[in-house]
Amino acid sequence: MAEFLQAAAGFPTVLFTSALLVVIGFWLLVLAGAADPDSFDADVDTDAAGLGGVPVSVAASLLIALGWFGSLSGSVLLARAGLAGLPFHLLRVAVLAASLVLAWWVTRALVRPLAKLFPDEPGPSRQDFIGMTCTIRTGRVDGDFGQAEVAAGDGSTAVVQVRQSGSDVLAHGSTGLLYAYDDAGEFFWVAPYDNALDLRG
Repeated sequence: MAEFLQAAAGFPTVLFTSALLVVIGFWLLVLAGAADPDSFDADVDTDAAGLGGVPVSVAASLLIALGWFGSLSGSVLLARAGLAGLPFHLLRVAVLAASLVLAWWVTRALVRPLAKLFPDEPGPSRQDFIGMTCTIRTGRVDGDFGQAEVAAGDGSTAVVQVRQSGSDVLAHGSTGLLYAYDDAGEFFWVAPYDNALDLRG
């Protein structure tokens, strides 16, 4: 136990030990609901290091934990070798460098399969439907009632609640334009839409 503590508190492992304590504290905050695993994604780009595809916190946690383990193992082996003086200090620096390279290589290999658990793009949200046309699926649409079917950008369809503020005729099968979303009522405001006026096609 004394050998373990001495190696964990000595150079170069102490650098990883300090970072590992921060990582453990962060994940405890995540478990308590006080932090978000995606907190650092907007600030750090891990793609350049080949660690993209997972949240920055996951990649960094793996890198630090693997670096700590490699550095600890190297420090223990180095201490048992009984070296001293300049060769000992040079080898400690070499252990640090080797631990970093090995941790990066293993982390890079691990994030590839883990990336499948973290899709790059979120699914369609209600705000994505604003400005899109829909097909009315109820016999009428007024200020209190109505449903419509709308196609998302990925080809999937959704049935949404719609309302209109005027008295336009919106019957089953007619086309409407979703122009706003009411968060409180959880419905879209819809207006009649004439396909003949669509100049996009």
